Amino acid sequence: MSSDSPAPGNADVRMSGFAQRTTVEAAIQWVDKSVQQLPASEVSLADAAGRVLAESITSPVNVPGFTRSMMDGYAIIASDVAGASMYNPISLQVAGEVLPGQAPSTAVTSGKVIRIMTGAAMPDGADAVIPVEQLQASDDGSQVEVHADVPPGKHVGQVGEDVSAGTTLFSAGRQLRPQDLGLLSSVGISQLAVVSQPRVRILVTGNELLPAGTPPAGQQITDANSPMLSALIERDGGIVDFPGILPDQAETIEDQLQQPADIILVAGGSSVGQEDYAPSVVRQLGELAIHGIAMRPSSPAGMGTIEDRLVFLLPGNPVSCLCAYDFFAGRAIRQLAGLPAEFPYQQCRLPLARKLVSAVGRVDYARVEIIDGQVEPLAISGASILSSTTRASGYVIVPQDSEGMPAGSEVDVWLYG
Repeated sequence: MSSDSPAPGNADVRMSGFAQRTTVEAAIQWVDKSVQQLPASEVSLADAAGRVLAESITSPVNVPGFTRSMMDGYAIIASDVAGASMYNPISLQVAGEVLPGQAPSTAVTSGKVIRIMTGAAMPDGADAVIPVEQLQASDDGSQVEVHADVPPGKHVGQVGEDVSAGTTLFSAGRQLRPQDLGLLSSVGISQLAVVSQPRVRILVTGNELLPAGTPPAGQQITDANSPMLSALIERDGGIVDFPGILPDQAETIEDQLQQPADIILVAGGSSVGQEDYAPSVVRQLGELAIHGIAMRPSSPAGMGTIEDRLVFLLPGNPVSCLCAYDFFAGRAIRQLAGLPAEFPYQQCRLPLARKLVSAVGRVDYARVEIIDGQVEPLAISGASILSSTTRASGYVIVPQDSEGMPAGSEVDVWLYG
């Protein structure tokens, strides 16, 4: 069997070790072949922030739908103030006023102006607006003395200047930002089709675990994975379902793996120890396509299917759990939610401050700091040192065919922040 092939049969994998490990590349290929974007659902505009459009949206109207003033001032006929200056003021009669939301009741004729506010509709006859800063009004407001000239169209917003009817506002696949919602509202869209959010069930197993946020006591440790995974899932567009910490019992795990979900994440019990039941249960209920991956950390990770549910086995050690999530489970969730599959982190390229050591035959997920514009590998070992990820600026991926990278070489860094 090649290192990229699924493990066959329904054998109990506990205490048997990993004879061979699947490459990261092959595991990613399996993920990409196993997922497709979820169908669309209708949501209100108020609930659309961060959601991914399932269909392109075109504007049904022009915005603005009328010519409007872009300044507080006076609507004028531009030719009436040609040549006006501080030394050559031109006096005009004020014929009325128009406020935002009102329909102008008076037209502008030669020698007259109409006082107008920003956003108000331009009256007939006027072709420009003179700002209040460029004129002097009489004490009774009946006349203005204009001190500057303006060309036709100055400070006037035209019909469709912001959005023209029939224009594609956003294409399918766009993740909606707050300003996008404002634009959609401005054209009168209140309901829209978005990609459904995947329901992700988190199963955290371990007799040694205490609930998240509980002070550790004796030989028991506190669950760090469920709050971390919940935040990652929500970041990636999923809806979290967490039934609480589960005991290391095959029957309980079997029952929980059959509950409704689009994706199930099992954190802990994924390896080959005596109490690592999850791999064998997945094999019994469905297909354990991959178990054991040539990477550090996260080598005990696995993935498979139970009926129409994807199942990801994530190591219980928190750094391994984070790494396996971002590489594999998160990649699947992001694609189901209509988001890009790639890491959702900004990327930069900087030189290494010192050598980054790795081993041929595995992918390394190396946590690093950025200090004075250089990449400093963190001197840590072990997949349980979660604080290494909080001290780190991000991580560098060392390919499996590399023994590392020398000082001074430029590397790609994915930034946590």
